Amino acid sequence: MIRQTLIIAEAGVNHNGDLGLARKLVDAAAAAGADFIKFQTFKANRQVTRSAHKADYQAQATDSNESQHEMLRRLELSEEMHHELIEHCAVRKIGFFSSGFDIESVNFLVSLGQDYLKIPSGEITNLPYLRHIGKLGKAVILSSGMANLGEIEAAIDVLEHSGTPRSKLTVLHCTTEYPTPMSEVNLRAMQSIQTAFGVAVGYSDHTQGIEVAIAAVAMGAIVIEKHFTLDRNLLGPDHRASLEPAELSAMVTAIRNIEVALGDGIKCLTLSEARNRPVVRKSLVASRAITAGEVFTAENLTTKRPGTGISPMRWDEFMGRKVLRDFAADELIDGQP
Repeated sequence: MIRQTLIIAEAGVNHNGDLGLARKLVDAAAAAGADFIKFQTFKANRQVTRSAHKADYQAQATDSNESQHEMLRRLELSEEMHHELIEHCAVRKIGFFSSGFDIESVNFLVSLGQDYLKIPSGEITNLPYLRHIGKLGKAVILSSGMANLGEIEAAIDVLEHSGTPRSKLTVLHCTTEYPTPMSEVNLRAMQSIQTAFGVAVGYSDHTQGIEVAIAAVAMGAIVIEKHFTLDRNLLGPDHRASLEPAELSAMVTAIRNIEVALGDGIKCLTLSEARNRPVVRKSLVASRAITAGEVFTAENLTTKRPGTGISPMRWDEFMGRKVLRDFAADELIDGQP
């Protein structure tokens, strides 16, 4: 059975507060074959103080004189915009998804019928927020950027004790830097999370390119989240670390190919190999003319293609045996012993 990876095309705030751009992002994600397009649901007044600074990557990609609060105000999606995007997703046959960054935003997303709840990396130590999500009992995707194993364990414990069983939880390995240097990816940490906590795991990718996300699927990720944009040159905090549509499509195609290639783990002869085996394998063959009454030796016996005769694995059975009939040079040995 082919494992189906949940592919989330992370639009995030790459709509720049423009509904038309957000709709185009839906179109691009659907065309690429992603399962979900994901936005971010928040109110700046509930998210940051007015004096909060931007991260370095945000300051470099936006107006450096603008506060984080001012930036986020520009990037909010209104409730009406959520409804319009959900309708557009339905038309384009792609799932709508969003991360709620505060309790009120989570409740709003639940009221919209969202089946999954996504906990952003920055909320992994937000105890009241975690408790609230845990009480809802929905499937949860927990990003673990900036967290160590102890913090991940604490968050899982809160979710479980609040009512969300571990079986409904997927933890995404993540490095919170945009873009993430390859030297800081540490993809094996995803498997460490799985081993430590017995949870399903995935990967939220902030690297440039698509190869790390593809590798994560080969290593067991069942969810892949990847930022994308229509144009990396647009102004905004996340555009530079995002894929463009053609790259997103290439990533989805590669992941689907990897899913097929992983197979069921049973090592056996395939249908294609069955046609090739007689051509590629070898048989016992007379290395020179052999006369009846001789014995088989390493001097008159060899192995050559095709593999339609006696397997060379039976070599020892023939050594020293009496030859019962004549064999021409290069003739496949048969009928003995």
